[in-house]
Amino acid sequence: MPAQGKHRRSPSTSLGRTLAAVTTGGAVLALPVIGATSAFAAPAAAAAPQAVAPAAVAAPVNSVAKAAPTKHSVVAGETLSKIAREYSVSGGWKQLYEGNRKIVGSNPDLIHPGIKLVIASSSDGKAAKASPSAERGTSADRADRSERINAAPVAQAAEQKAVTYTNDLDGWIRESLAVMAEHGIPGTYEGIHRNIMRESSGNPAAINNWDSNAAKGTPSKGLLQVIDPTFQAYHVPGTSTDSYDPVANITAACNYAADRYGSIDNVFGAY
Repeated sequence: MPAQGKHRRSPSTSLGRTLAAVTTGGAVLALPVIGATSAFAAPAAAAAPQAVAPAAVAAPVNSVAKAAPTKHSVVAGETLSKIAREYSVSGGWKQLYEGNRKIVGSNPDLIHPGIKLVIASSSDGKAAKASPSAERGTSADRADRSERINAAPVAQAAEQKAVTYTNDLDGWIRESLAVMAEHGIPGTYEGIHRNIMRESSGNPAAINNWDSNAAKGTPSKGLLQVIDPTFQAYHVPGTSTDSYDPVANITAACNYAADRYGSIDNVFGAY
């Protein structure tokens, strides 16, 4: 009966319903194969951000910029050791001194108010020691830690040896003598004091506005009445660049006197 043979698709329909029923009952893995492929596209797309995430995490590492060095203006009573601790300088006062040797001079125990020290900076703009985790792992880092530990007693000794001078004529002369000793400039307390009393009566702000130097526009200034061209020519490194500064004025004048007369001690009149 040919007419009835055309309806043989009916068993297929029943099979489809049977498979659907079995799937509902627990054969979950059969669904994507038979006819629900598009229903699982969303989970596949959701996994994409996980592959991008590592690159996003690494990006900030490449965006770190090196900050400019910090400058510190020295005030009375400070030492390299104290400043190094304040800024957490890696390597302590020794590293700070090495980076500023030209302005500090040959004696790291003696720094003068007014000089500006350069403090090496880390990426966040502040000088800082390396983190403990960064220091672990290499022999070079361990050696660096060992050097800092061994340098600690030296730094403490340097701080203990630092001398504080009084802010008066006696203190200015004594501090000047210490600077002069570092630079090999001759002179004695008595020779300096004698000439100061003659030139300015001990007034660091004294200025001569009436002599021939003043007429030329270069009046004599300070404790030892030094004109600006002479002060600049004989300025001693590590002292203030202000010719009225007592210590800077004395040391420059003594440096000039040593060059011209052999020592400030040999000066007994206008020089």
